Amino acid sequence: MKYLHQIPPFFRNKYLLASIFFVVWMFFFDPKDWSSEIRRRAKYGELQQSETHLSGMITETKKELGQLKNNAQTIEKYAREKYLMKKDNEDLFVLPAPDANK
Repeated sequence: MKYLHQIPPFFRNKYLLASIFFVVWMFFFDPKDWSSEIRRRAKYGELQQSETHLSGMITETKKELGQLKNNAQTIEKYAREKYLMKKDNEDLFVLPAPDANK
């Protein structure tokens, strides 16, 4: 009991101790603490950027699909570029892409 009198009175207040414990718990140990919230917001921003990028790719793909369904020349061009197809009387030369490192 004599050690209890050496502690300053504001640290002996049970309401202050409970409040400090609550604040420390909420900031560091709770599943919704501040560090987790910051990480979640950063991940949310990355996912939004990914969503905009993917939606742009989807619109481009839909546009390309519409052209492939309606135009025979587009089908031929697509087959030549993507699948390296050729006509019977043609020769096809494939050149490697230039390296960016050189």
